[in-house]
Formats: sequence, C-alpha cells, structure tokens
Amino acid sequence: MIEYIERTNKYLFKGGAPMEWWEILLLVLGIIVVVLVILYFVGRKLQGKANDQQSVINQNKMTTSILVIDKKKQKVKDSNLPKMVQDQIPKYIRFRKLPMVKAKIGPKITTLLCDDKVFKELPVKKMVKVDLAGMYIVGMKGYKK
Repeated sequence: MIEYIERTNKYLFKGGAPMEWWEILLLVLGIIVVVLVILYFVGRKLQGKANDQQSVINQNKMTTSILVIDKKKQKVKDSNLPKMVQDQIPKYIRFRKLPMVKAKIGPKITTLLCDDKVFKELPVKKMVKVDLAGMYIVGMKGYKK
C-alpha cells in the first residue's frame, strides 16, 4: 500500500514535494498585489481621461432657458437623436438606457441627453434655466420647487 501511495505521489507532483501552506499563501498574495497594481494604473489613466472630458464640458457649457416637455430613460437607438450623434456615442453605452429630455429651445423641439443628478430634479412642463454643453444638460439653475 505504501508503495502505491509513493508511486502516485511521484506522478502527481512529478518528483517534487507538495507545496507548504505558507508557499501557497505567498503565491496568492503575490497575485493579489499584481492585480491591485494593474488596477491602480488603469484607474489613474481613466481618471485622467474623465478630468479632460470634464474640462472640455466646462469650457463649452452655456446657460439657456428651456421648456421641458418630457423626460424618460430610453435607449439611444429608440430616441430622436440625430444619426451623427448616435454614431459618436461609444458602443458600450448604446445598449444602456440613458436619461433623455425632450425640450423646446426657442422655437425648436429637440431631444437632449441629461446628467443623472439633473434628470432626477428636472421638472416636467416648466421653464428652467440649464447649463448645456452641446446636446448634454450638465446643470440646472434658477428653479425652486
């Protein structure tokens, strides 16, 4: 019986001794450290991109009055956004439901994308001053509940 166990150990571990518990622990900790370092650098890169985008939005925003006709969350392909705008939206966002606002800006009725925080507070069928950056509602001003 002992010979059989020794032969199976030889085949299982290919001549080496089994790893001790502390060796396994060091291996797992090393893998965790490597993953955390990679996540740190990827997160820093993504944060830099987000800061650049926010600075572009802040440079291009303007305050205007709009009449909010309707607001709802819907997919980009189901909205009335122009084809050119739909093509510029990243592919991973196209299948999500985004907050959309149908508003009257001057004589023209348009569909606008909206920030989540602003979307929750935006009143329907009211005139509101908002900060627009292109077709994106960034902030709301001058409305009291």
